Amino acid sequence: MKVVFMGTPDFAVPVLERLIKEHEVVCVYTRAPKSAGRGHDVKITPVHSLANQYGIKVRTPQTFRDETIQKEFKALNADVAVVAAYGLILPKAVLKVFPYGCLNVHASLLPRWRGAAPIQRAIEAGDDVSGVTIMEVAEALDAGRMYEKVIMPITHETTGGILHDRLSVLGADLMSEVLKNINNIEPQEQDESQVTYAQKLEKDEEKIDFRMSAFDLERKIRAFNPFPGMYFEYQGIRFKVLKAQVTDQNDIAGKILEGKKALKIACGEKSLEILEMQRQGKRMMHTEEMLRGFEFEKGYCFC
Repeated sequence: MKVVFMGTPDFAVPVLERLIKEHEVVCVYTRAPKSAGRGHDVKITPVHSLANQYGIKVRTPQTFRDETIQKEFKALNADVAVVAAYGLILPKAVLKVFPYGCLNVHASLLPRWRGAAPIQRAIEAGDDVSGVTIMEVAEALDAGRMYEKVIMPITHETTGGILHDRLSVLGADLMSEVLKNINNIEPQEQDESQVTYAQKLEKDEEKIDFRMSAFDLERKIRAFNPFPGMYFEYQGIRFKVLKAQVTDQNDIAGKILEGKKALKIACGEKSLEILEMQRQGKRMMHTEEMLRGFEFEKGYCFC
C-alpha cells in the first residue's frame, strides 16, 4: 500500500517503523520543530527524526484548514493515511481523499477513554485493562468506526510509562494486521452509551494533594510516572514521587508519620509509604537510600 503517515511523539515511532518495513510510506506529516533547552536549539519530533533516517519526505503544516495544504495532501495519491498521536485536527475535507480514508491508532479500548490522555486516565481510574483501538478518523473526537482492538492488562505495577511503551508496540502490530486484512473487516460503530473522556493532563494535577485517598494517590502516582510526574514540596525543595504503596495507618491528612527510616505520610484515607523519589536537582533514588542523608520531620503536616 501507499501510505501517508501522520504522527509526532515517541508513541508513534513503532507504528511508522512497521509501516516502513511493510508498505511504501510516501510522506510523513508531523508537528513543526520547536526550540528547546537553554540554547533554544531547534528540535524536531521523534517521528521527523525517523523519517529523516529513511529519507522520507516530511511536511510540518501548522494547520490543515488551508486549501493549499489540503490539495498537497490529496496529490500524494496514497491508499490510506495512518494517524498516531499527530496533534492536529483533520478537517472533513481530508478524511476521505484516499480510498481507505484515515485510520487512527488510539491508546484505549474505545469508546472508553476518548480524548487526550487515555493511558494515564485508565491507570488513575483503576481500570483492570487498557488496549489499542484502530479506528477511522471522524470529525467528532475519537468517535469513528472501529476496525480492531487488542487488550492489555493493567496490574498494580503498571506505570504510565510502561503502558505507553507496550501500547505503542501493540498499536504497530494491530495496524499492520488491519492493513493486511482491511478488505475483510467490517468496521463497527461505537456504543455512545459507554463513552468516557480522558481529559487533558493539567499542571495543577502534578502537586500531590494528601487529602485524597491513599488508594487514589497511589494510582495517580503510577499513572503520572514518568510524565508529567507527581511531587510535593518540603523545606522549599521539590520531591518527585515515582513509586508508593498504601499502608493502613490513619491520621491527619498530610502528616508525616515516619521520616527517618522510611517516609510515610497520612492521606484522606489510609496513608502512603513513598518508595522511590527524586529530590530536586538529584537522581532518582529508593527512599531508603535517600534517607541515609536526609530526614523528614515526623509530625510535620503538608496541609
